[in-house]
Amino acid sequence: MDYVDRVRRYLEDRGLPGRVLEFDVSSATVELAAKALHCQCGMIAKTLSFMAGDRPVLIVMAGDARTDNRRYKDQFGCKARMMTEEELREHTGLAFGGVCPFDLPPSVELYLDESLLRHEVIYPAAGSPSSAVRMTPGELESVVPHKGWIRVSRDMDTNT
Repeated sequence: MDYVDRVRRYLEDRGLPGRVLEFDVSSATVELAAKALHCQCGMIAKTLSFMAGDRPVLIVMAGDARTDNRRYKDQFGCKARMMTEEELREHTGLAFGGVCPFDLPPSVELYLDESLLRHEVIYPAAGSPSSAVRMTPGELESVVPHKGWIRVSRDMDTNT
């Protein structure tokens, strides 16, 4: 069973059947996903992968949001460092372009960034570079074991 099938089953088991979308084109970047879905970049729920010291941390953030290094350091007590491809595979079993918040190992800390709350519908990846899941921020919150809502994104109106 590939990861997209795992996500499909994961969502079905939580009362959200039929939410996984698969494409004939790549959705591996925010821009490509928005083009495949015919939506705004902000509606893409990108999952960023960091190492906070020796802890793997994933943060789901609106596609048009950027990480604020000061807020990240205040939240996690260290400088933001993105995972390498090797670290990502080791900790999640996923590859860049398909990182998603679903069916993760319990050792991975997952957080939801408040930038997602600007949108009624969001599209996180479903575990491959050509897939997505249609859902609301509230549905995402209810089906993933997250550590909480945080704010590590820059302010959208001031870019700070």
